[in-house]
Amino acid sequence: MGRPQRWRSGIDNMTNATTAPSNALPQAKGQSLLSGLRRFAVRYPLGVVGAVMVGVILLVAIAGPMVAGNPLEMRPRSVFAPPSLDFPFGTDKFGRDMFSRVMYGAGIALKVALLSVTFGVVVGTIMGVVSGYFRGVTDLAVQRVVDALMSLPTLLLALALTASLGINTNNAIIAIGIVLVPQVARVARSSTLSARELQYVDASIAVGAGSLRVLAIHILPNIAAPIIVLATASLARAVLIEASLSFLGFGTPPPDPSWGADLSTMGRRFFQEAPWLVLAPGLAITVTVLGFNLLGDALRDVLDPRLRKV
Repeated sequence: MGRPQRWRSGIDNMTNATTAPSNALPQAKGQSLLSGLRRFAVRYPLGVVGAVMVGVILLVAIAGPMVAGNPLEMRPRSVFAPPSLDFPFGTDKFGRDMFSRVMYGAGIALKVALLSVTFGVVVGTIMGVVSGYFRGVTDLAVQRVVDALMSLPTLLLALALTASLGINTNNAIIAIGIVLVPQVARVARSSTLSARELQYVDASIAVGAGSLRVLAIHILPNIAAPIIVLATASLARAVLIEASLSFLGFGTPPPDPSWGADLSTMGRRFFQEAPWLVLAPGLAITVTVLGFNLLGDALRDVLDPRLRKV
């Protein structure tokens, strides 16, 4: 009579052992994610600071239109008003609220940066992968184009492209994207040359896999890490280029709010009378660029296996 009870208890234990992992799986995933984030925060505190800065700028860009007032509204009675509760960042010579202009400018800066980096990364990756995989005459032709683009100073090339295409935000996005193409192409090419020599790539080619299949399945996943790191760092570069173009009058046209344009039209002429006209957009540019750089450095350390072992 005792044997059935032992068998029953054994079956119950097996059932519990079988069902317990499936119920605990979501908790295990959540705990592993939290532990991973905790390790990242401990090992890369500056990366966390950068992520927080980027998160704040994203929040400002998203919530700006809902929180801030009209950045184009002129208040003749509040010209050059210093920072106060009504105007946290003061006003300019037209009485426009600098707080609203900085918040709206965040959306424009991030839009230009994200779209231009996406354009530059896609085009540069295609050029670099094609150049490194097919080599020969294709590699020679593509690299000469890259060399020609890299021979010109970054800002000068962006100015020439914007002046040729026309002065507006969309053309500034295209110009900045073209400026970012050469560096991405070089990184993609060097990574492709290394991945091209891997044994499983040779095996895939030997069994008859086509070039598109090899590129999509074997090459692109292996070169994704350096491209992601470069794209994150390029966001800071794109913000700086956009601010420089707007400062020189070739970026976002007035009266649309732009950090670089506000520094140029207001900050240079009225810095002594109203220093807040420079401090507000200048601080916004600094926080954005620094945040992307810190986050990019942390991602480089995380995604590079050679640095992870150190």
